[in-house]
Amino acid sequence: MPEFDPRRSANVRYAPRIAVSLVGLAALGVSWKLNAAAPDPVVSAPAAAAAEAAGPAKVRAEKIKVSVRRGETFEEAVRRLGVSAAEADAITGALSQAFDTVNIKAGLAFEAAVARPQNRRGPVRLIALSMRTGPASALTLSRTFDGALRVRELQEQILEETTVAQGSMHGSLYESAVRAGATPALTAEVVKLFSHKLDFSRDIHADDQFRLVFDRKVTASGKTVETGELLYAEIAAKDQTTRFYRFRAPGASQAQFFDEAGKNIRGFLLRTPVEAARMTSGFGMRRHPILGYNRMHQGIDFGAGSGTPVFAAGDGTVQYAARKGGYGNQVMIKHNGQWATSYSHLRGFAVRSGQHVRQGQLIGYVGSTGRSTGPHLHYEILLKGARINPVGAKVPQGTILDGRELAAFKAQKARIDGIIQAKAEQAETTKLAQGPATLSGQLRAAR
Repeated sequence: MPEFDPRRSANVRYAPRIAVSLVGLAALGVSWKLNAAAPDPVVSAPAAAAAEAAGPAKVRAEKIKVSVRRGETFEEAVRRLGVSAAEADAITGALSQAFDTVNIKAGLAFEAAVARPQNRRGPVRLIALSMRTGPASALTLSRTFDGALRVRELQEQILEETTVAQGSMHGSLYESAVRAGATPALTAEVVKLFSHKLDFSRDIHADDQFRLVFDRKVTASGKTVETGELLYAEIAAKDQTTRFYRFRAPGASQAQFFDEAGKNIRGFLLRTPVEAARMTSGFGMRRHPILGYNRMHQGIDFGAGSGTPVFAAGDGTVQYAARKGGYGNQVMIKHNGQWATSYSHLRGFAVRSGQHVRQGQLIGYVGSTGRSTGPHLHYEILLKGARINPVGAKVPQGTILDGRELAAFKAQKARIDGIIQAKAEQAETTKLAQGPATLSGQLRAAR
């Protein structure tokens, strides 16, 4: 049998039979399973090994994963496969027909199958290459029987559905919800929603339960492409379960959330105007950490990292956003003729004086300006100009639906409750189906 000779040309060095037998190997090697288009014919690992052993040249197939480095061009990344400069140029040129190979970001990954001489002399030769170009799309590059490069675009089917994400609190709500299938943006909406009712720094504990219902677009293989509206949110904490339903009343410009009785849960003021914070100092007399003597602390402090977003506790107009003595950078919002709130020691502003803001709108960032020993938010509520304790402050509540609006809300509520019930029944059916198999396995183990 003829042995591999590195002096021969590349067309001789890599026998056509080997290249043909391994075409499509990369389609097998990629971890993405796209259903919309069938991949090229695939050779199993044993078959490929047999073809390699039977071929006239001693080569071996390898799968290589490459991630584009910072400051690296796509062609330079391809060169790291071990191919020649001419081969890398040809590969880049072929792929440029289907996607932008110039304006790429660091971290773009692809996987390739290459044929490498067993004595490792000379460049490798590409057999196939695959890369994901989007949540539901990918490209494959393979060789035809005559050695030419062929590009195929694969698109996975995208389905629209309403899904349920639920679980127990382990770590933060963010971490728990993401593990259950929600996105960080969706979870941020839930945090703002429950800020009217719960103090996330004190009221949430391990093993508390949550359930979210939302629309999403998902691939046939189960990868979320895009999340839509949050339709329902439930948190079981403080020995009670709080449920909120999304509903847009006929003629209303935007949807709002209501409790089970049809009461608008959008309170007048948020209980916690900063995310992922803990209360570090309450309202009342205390020894000032800088001045060194007792004085009235006329607000509450939330400890949080520098740069943490701070939100408007309610709708209103910014009276001022400026530096104010020991308060440092301060935002004061007037909500109506009686109520106002202030936010102090900010690192920076996201609003200006005179600007109208909505509840939950970003107004600044946690900092340590003014008389402050570290990053935190000093939050005050003023009623008729007098500062009151934000904890337990009796602020106005939301409105209650009635008449036709209430009937429409009940219909929406019934639809969401049906989705939750169907999910629970599906989980129970799965559990029962797995039960006998599990019991059978336990009996076999006992024997």
